[in-house]
Amino acid sequence: MAIEIEKLTKRYRKCQRSDRPAVDALDLNVKKGEVFGFLGPNGAGKSTVIKILMDFIRPSSGTAKINGTPSSNPEGRRKIGYLPENPFFYDHLTAEEVLSFGGKANYMKGRHLTQCIDELLSRLKLSHAKKQRLRTYSKGMVQRTGLALALIHNPEICILDEPMSGLDPLGRRLVADLIMDMRRNGQTVFFSSHILSDIERVCDRVGILNRGRLLFCGDLKKNISANQSLEDFFVQLIEKDERKFDG
Repeated sequence: MAIEIEKLTKRYRKCQRSDRPAVDALDLNVKKGEVFGFLGPNGAGKSTVIKILMDFIRPSSGTAKINGTPSSNPEGRRKIGYLPENPFFYDHLTAEEVLSFGGKANYMKGRHLTQCIDELLSRLKLSHAKKQRLRTYSKGMVQRTGLALALIHNPEICILDEPMSGLDPLGRRLVADLIMDMRRNGQTVFFSSHILSDIERVCDRVGILNRGRLLFCGDLKKNISANQSLEDFFVQLIEKDERKFDG
């Protein structure tokens, strides 16, 4: 397995007296080479799970492993590419400089690094702006720069938190095509998104989270009827779960 999560629970200090953890005994596996969509309403716990996988925060209990190695071990994260929900860069740098730094941090150098930078910027339609300061970029261009940085070292596993955020339809199509290419190359992609049409287009399986608990995990084609959309399925599942708490 590329990602193994077992009985993962996270309680924040401010919630210690509450019965509701941010993540509640989550069990989840992502296979090598698959594209896995991680869905849920705002506050469901998606970003918390991703931050635990990246070891930005530690779980209260349970385990998270990357390629069989605990996520707290830097070796387990060496082959990961990560895009945060809101990527931030020093705005006096250029996209070329950001990718150069990222590549060198991953022991890339010389002609190989230059070639990878040019190929990624071309693929993400940023070649024309590679020497412009990031302060001149639109939100979508910054988002695409963040994705390029996550991919610069050709990672085995890509963990992407809302990769379609801030992108126009053309940008979303670029990212979706790139994700499908990664799957064809045998790379694993684990990403969260609120844009359900993109999830339907590129994912092999999805997991739906609400209140820190996994409500559904599986293949959409096998679990959703032909006359039902992912949006309908998602809304019905969340509303049914919320009624348990409202009632």
